[in-house]
Amino acid sequence: MNFYPQERVALFIDGANLYSAARGFNFDIDYRRLLEYFRAKGTLVRAYYYTALIEDQDYSPLRPLIDWLDYNGYSVVTKPAKEFTDAQGRRRIKGNMDIELAIDAMELAPSIDHIVLFSGDGDFRRMVDAIQRKGKRVTVISTTRSHPPMIADELRRQADQFIELETLRSVITRPQNNQQAAKVAPADDDDEYEYDDEDEDDVPARA
Repeated sequence: MNFYPQERVALFIDGANLYSAARGFNFDIDYRRLLEYFRAKGTLVRAYYYTALIEDQDYSPLRPLIDWLDYNGYSVVTKPAKEFTDAQGRRRIKGNMDIELAIDAMELAPSIDHIVLFSGDGDFRRMVDAIQRKGKRVTVISTTRSHPPMIADELRRQADQFIELETLRSVITRPQNNQQAAKVAPADDDDEYEYDDEDEDDVPARA
């Protein structure tokens, strides 16, 4: 893993995509440890977290996590998710954040040296290419070990380096004896919503 102490680094976290990848390996992300890990790699300029929220809910299981992130060093970007009923009568949620993430990354690129993207979405390949042409390095963190792999092949080949998420397990997961650490938790088994996989839409999480 190539990071340099003099580099200005920014994290861009596709919340739904990271949740799905971590859930596949049955571990919880400790966002405090994640931030500390990358602060030690260089000068961390910004850490963005992107997620969509269901409107008109009395309580969103994402809200505690978002509030914690907001107060603990992350720039949280949200937008309303869209709810619809599919042909089978199931309620589904669409909450794609690709445009928001891409715009922020392009705007910040002149001020940093290295972008770390937590996503496997192939739609980001063109964005990564554009940032690299500005002379910046891009690391992509996702997984090839899920079935099917969550990282699109074109995105993995475009990145300057690819880091397998599972290799970070020991440094970004929640310690078992620390129940207060910020983490992603599995969706409730009786969750009444079906999430649209096509857009890597949001899923419930807790702090």
